[in-house]
Amino acid sequence: MANNGMSPGGLLRAAVKASAIQVPGAPSALVARMIEDAGFEAVYLSGAALSASVLAMPDVGLFTLTELAQQVDYMTSRIAIPVIVDADTGFGDTVNVERTIADLERVGAAAIQLEDQVLPKRCGHLSGKALVATEAMCAKLRAAAAARADDSTVLIGRTDARAVEGFDAAIDRAQQYLEAGADWIFPEALTTADEFRAFAEAVDAPLVANMTEFGKSPLLGFDELTELGYRVVLYPVTLLRVSMKAVETALAILAAEGSQRELLDLMQTRQELYDLLDYDTYESRDREYFQ
Repeated sequence: MANNGMSPGGLLRAAVKASAIQVPGAPSALVARMIEDAGFEAVYLSGAALSASVLAMPDVGLFTLTELAQQVDYMTSRIAIPVIVDADTGFGDTVNVERTIADLERVGAAAIQLEDQVLPKRCGHLSGKALVATEAMCAKLRAAAAARADDSTVLIGRTDARAVEGFDAAIDRAQQYLEAGADWIFPEALTTADEFRAFAEAVDAPLVANMTEFGKSPLLGFDELTELGYRVVLYPVTLLRVSMKAVETALAILAAEGSQRELLDLMQTRQELYDLLDYDTYESRDREYFQ
């Protein structure tokens, strides 16, 4: 979806060039609309959030490219801010990556993230990960760059090397990924603020910081990460975790009290939901057809 004459990738690049940005993850198009209304400049579609919220399955590479593209389409059809898409390992080898890029660009992805784990992949903050060879990941990135229909679409190279091969290997891989065609680098599971700083000093590219909860990385503040050299700060599963805890609490109260009256003050009202959905515009269009 274009905005002010700019492609989704162009819009995202312009935002990051102007300043570092915070990017919450959206488990649905409805949440993406809330993120946009709250004034954030981009949305992240996390593979972990998609697996959990849509499929009720773990983040081990179980959803398909078709399912991912459908979710991207739902989001980009309802918001104007860019969507950064977690495409995991690209759904296969180089020619599979070509199709992944084409399909996700077609539904309006502003940025597409590819990672260097082998299949079946694991959550980036769990132990037991394994990586493809550096050259194999570079080949995927070359394929991704060649498959882009729009050069402004951002290719994000994520490396999980810190937890598998060590910090220096993560830097080496990142530098090679940039040479192969990545535009931005996402170092997963750095363990200290000093590591975040050292990585930024060694890798000359826009960097993505993952502030996922309950993982290996410290939860650093946005201002600190900006000072350390990061341009994009992700909160991939934050809103899903908060909402699921709220659902858990509401179910317990409903079961114990036999009524939802106690929960009314915690709810989004009917009117607030309708406003978020632009309900009135649908009704007005419907009336026009009967004139």
